[in-house]
Amino acid sequence: MSGSIESREIIEHLNTEPLEALTSGYKGGIYNGSPFIRNYVKDPKYGVPFLTTSSMLQADHSNLPLLRAKDTTSKKLSLLEIKKNMTLITCSGSIGRMAYAREDMEGSWSNQNILKVVANDAKIKSGYLYAYLGSKFGIPQVISGTYGTIIQHIEPSNIADLPVPRLGEIEDQVHGLIQQASALLTEYQDKINGSTKLFFESVNLKNITAAEWHGLGSDLGFTAAFNNVDSLRALNFNPRFQNLCQKIKQGPWKPLKQICLSGTLKNGPRFKRIDATPEFGYQLIGQKQVFWLYPKGRWIAKTSVGKEVLVPNGAILVAAQGTLGENELFCRSEFIQGDALERAYSQHFIRIVADEEIMQRGALFAFVRSETAFRMFRSISIGSKLQDFHPRMLADLPIPFPSREVLRECNKLVLDGYKARELAANLEDKARALVEQTIEKGGR
Repeated sequence: MSGSIESREIIEHLNTEPLEALTSGYKGGIYNGSPFIRNYVKDPKYGVPFLTTSSMLQADHSNLPLLRAKDTTSKKLSLLEIKKNMTLITCSGSIGRMAYAREDMEGSWSNQNILKVVANDAKIKSGYLYAYLGSKFGIPQVISGTYGTIIQHIEPSNIADLPVPRLGEIEDQVHGLIQQASALLTEYQDKINGSTKLFFESVNLKNITAAEWHGLGSDLGFTAAFNNVDSLRALNFNPRFQNLCQKIKQGPWKPLKQICLSGTLKNGPRFKRIDATPEFGYQLIGQKQVFWLYPKGRWIAKTSVGKEVLVPNGAILVAAQGTLGENELFCRSEFIQGDALERAYSQHFIRIVADEEIMQRGALFAFVRSETAFRMFRSISIGSKLQDFHPRMLADLPIPFPSREVLRECNKLVLDGYKARELAANLEDKARALVEQTIEKGGR
C-alpha cells in the first residue's frame, strides 16, 4: 500500500471520477480473463500473436509465440483480443506494469494475467487515462489492491473505484503525446522489420520462419565429416543448420569475425554487484530487461566496475546464456544506441560490434535479429543445462554481404527505427510528467 494513501489524499482535493465511470465495453471496460489451455502453433496461417506479462513489455513484437487461431474464436478466449488504445496492466505476479496497445498490436491475444482497461471515448481520452494510471499517483493505487501470498494478484474490482482526476485541457495534451508515442512505436516495428526483409531480398535469400525450420524435419540419422574436431555435439552439425549456411555461401558472404572489430564477439566481464544510488551508479540491465521498451535494472556503483560494462554505439547484444525452449530469449538480439548507451550490461551477452568500414552496425543487426540468425546461433550452442556459444563456430558463422547501397539503406532503417523508439519512450515520460506536475499544482 506504499504511496496509495498519500496519492488519494493529494487527489481528493481535485475533481475526480471513479475509473469504472470512465470505461465501457465488456464487463464495464475493466476485465482480464480465466485460465485456459494454451495450444501453440508454428505457422502464422494457423495462429495469432500471443502476449504474456513479460512479452507485453517488449518493444519488438515480431517474435511472439502463436496461439492456435481456432481456439481464439471461443466465447472464453475471444474477449482476450487486444484492441488499439487499450491500457494493459499486469495483474498476476509482478503487479502494475503497463503498456498502451498500439496499432501493430491489434489482432494479438493476451493471457489471462493481463488486465484491460478500455476508455469510454465519450468521457475520457484513452491516452490520458493510460498516462495517469502509469504515473506516480496512479500506480500506487493500482497495486494497493494486491492480494495473495506467493503469487500476487489484482482483480478488476480492486481498481474499479480508483479516483481519476479530471484536468481539463491537459488531458488533450497528454493524450496527444501518448498517441504520438504509439505511432512512433509502430513506425519502429515497421522499419526494423523492413530492414531485415530488404537485407535478405538483396542477396536472393528468404528469411526462414519458425514453421519452415520445424518443417524441415528432425535432426536424426545424419553423419558429419570434419578435419578439426572442435565439437562432438551433434546439434552443431545438424543438417538444417548446414543447409542455411550453404544457402548463404551461394551468394556474397563473409565470416562474422571478418566483419567485427577485433576483441569483440565475446561475453562481457564478470563483476561484483555493489548497490548504489542513481547519481553514483550505472543501471545494470540483464537478458530479460534489455528487450523491454523501458528497461529496469538495479543500480550498481560505478567505482566497483570498469568502463567495460558499457558498450559502444551500435553494439549488438545477443542473449548468450539460457535454454533451448522455443520461446526463451536465448539467442535473441538487441541494438544499442541513444539513451541505452548510458546503461551497464551483464556478462550474459555476446557483444557484436561491426567494423563500420566493412559493414554498418545497423545493417548487421538487420541480419542478426532475423529468424535465420536465431536458428544459426542456437545450432552453435554448447553446454548442458544453460547453453552458451561455441567461440570458433561463432567467429566462422557465415553472414550474407549485400551491396554497399543496400547496406546503407538497411543501416538507415534500423537507426531511424531506434530513434523513433527512443522518441516514443521520451514522449510517454513527458506525458506522465505533465500529469504529475498538473496534479501537484492542484489541477491547474
